[in-house]
Amino acid sequence: MAFEAVVTNIFNNRHIMKHFVSLFEESVKMNWASPAVTNFGGVTYTYGQLAEQIAKYHILFNEAGIGKGDKIAIYARNSAEWVIAYFSVLTYEAVAVPFLPDFIPAAVAELSAFSECKLLIADDIAFNGLNEDKKYIAQLEAIKGFAGIINVKDISVVLASDKALSAAHDNLDEHFAKLYPNGLSVEDVNYYKEERDMESVVEISFTSGTTSATSKGVVLPARSLSVNLDFARREIPATRGGHIFAILPMAHMFGQTFDVLFPLAGGCHVYVMPGKPTPARLLGGLGAVKPFMFLTVPLVVEKIFKSKVFPATRKFPANLLLKVPGLDKIVLNKIKKSLLTAFGNGFTTGLILGGAALNREVEDLLKRMNFPYVVGYGMTECGPLISYRDKSEFVKYSCGAKADPLELRIDSSNPRRILGEIQVKGDAVMLGYYKNEEATAAAFTKDGWLKTGDMGIVDSKGNVFIKGRCKNMILTGSGQNIYPEEIEDKINNLPYIVESLVVGRKNAIVALVVADYEAGKKDGLDEKALEKLVDENVLALNAELAAYSKIGYTEIRKESFEKTPKQSIKRYMYS
Repeated sequence: MAFEAVVTNIFNNRHIMKHFVSLFEESVKMNWASPAVTNFGGVTYTYGQLAEQIAKYHILFNEAGIGKGDKIAIYARNSAEWVIAYFSVLTYEAVAVPFLPDFIPAAVAELSAFSECKLLIADDIAFNGLNEDKKYIAQLEAIKGFAGIINVKDISVVLASDKALSAAHDNLDEHFAKLYPNGLSVEDVNYYKEERDMESVVEISFTSGTTSATSKGVVLPARSLSVNLDFARREIPATRGGHIFAILPMAHMFGQTFDVLFPLAGGCHVYVMPGKPTPARLLGGLGAVKPFMFLTVPLVVEKIFKSKVFPATRKFPANLLLKVPGLDKIVLNKIKKSLLTAFGNGFTTGLILGGAALNREVEDLLKRMNFPYVVGYGMTECGPLISYRDKSEFVKYSCGAKADPLELRIDSSNPRRILGEIQVKGDAVMLGYYKNEEATAAAFTKDGWLKTGDMGIVDSKGNVFIKGRCKNMILTGSGQNIYPEEIEDKINNLPYIVESLVVGRKNAIVALVVADYEAGKKDGLDEKALEKLVDENVLALNAELAAYSKIGYTEIRKESFEKTPKQSIKRYMYS
């Protein structure tokens, strides 16, 4: 099936919205002297300074012969400078190809070549990784029209495959002074020169950092980012000058759209946490920044509950008070106040969680204390949002309702009771996978709906409830369907367990469990005693499970499971 044919007639009812570049331009002009993005503990750029850096990138791009529609890769850790590079590419009408910083250099070189990138913007760590093996550099330089590599920190040229790039950098100040003799002003900002085609490609986002044979490059048109931004501006309260504390990978669509595009289109101030935040750095940063909302993955919140909240609620007298109506409010209010303080006491919107299901015991407590939180749902192929609902209407265990104007259906004879695959269509949906017509065709139904690969149901009010991934489902010998995520949720609430994975083996359900040896040691348990207790507790869960889904045996591990950038376990590595 041809690449274009797959998405024919999907977008019959086009939603009226502004192009995301137009919104960014308006924000830059309106908030010129206000802070835009800060490296937490480091340099701050105002919106005007952001525009100045973008102008310099545009000079380099132009002088290096990079044109509209050319691809530019970004391979760097989170930073304010990453944000500048990203907007520089998008406002130039080039195509951004962001690589997650934990992609291996071999994959970045291969995927850059596969996507025909004309330029690579990298930080020192990324460049050093590529430079360790000269074949990676040679692979990049073999790309037709490849100009070189720019250091994201200072826009310096670290590799010039084309003399034009070096010359452009050497004369950058002169070029800038000639174009803007009185310095860059608000009047000089003109990113949205004419009506842009909403179908034009603005980004290719690769789903994994392996090879071009296994990675799928999600091709996103302008309408995908624009409709996500449009929805966020309508549904998520944000005020000019409000603070965002960004810890999610910016090369991933979740962080990119809602920690970068959304706040900067609204005049907010984004604080970027460089590197991987430790619990101490994270809580210190939240306390200092006081964000009006905080985007993260459930694992971060679950760790806070396991280490700080649950130990307190399970001890006397809190455990008894929580069972007494009226008195339970005393404990719940105390926990809520403590959590709000930990998150900076700046919440108006609150916690927005995505990327995985939230542990039910954690969610039960959040809901009981009326803590401001929501769980959303999305995927890269939708840029990313599929469902969301404001905290005032959010229903426990759901992931909100479909993000209008997206359409959503359950592939089931009875969507309210019988599980089926969640399928969507609308402006947010990708064009397809880059140079992969077979995968593109497989991703859509014959009538043009994107297959998410997730199983769920929808209630009478449109709330979406996800039960598990289609590919994770375990089919028993008796024909019963088991969704391992539901069993894992129960296991993860048990004491001395960090995380778990449930798999099917030779007609038996097996629980792979990472034990918390450090916590056991603190409580006086040696390794054997801890493992015996964990095994007994896991198998005791069988009393709560249907006969066909009972756990046959456990395998206890010391090492954590390998994870994706959004902290989901790489299930394919374990069986």
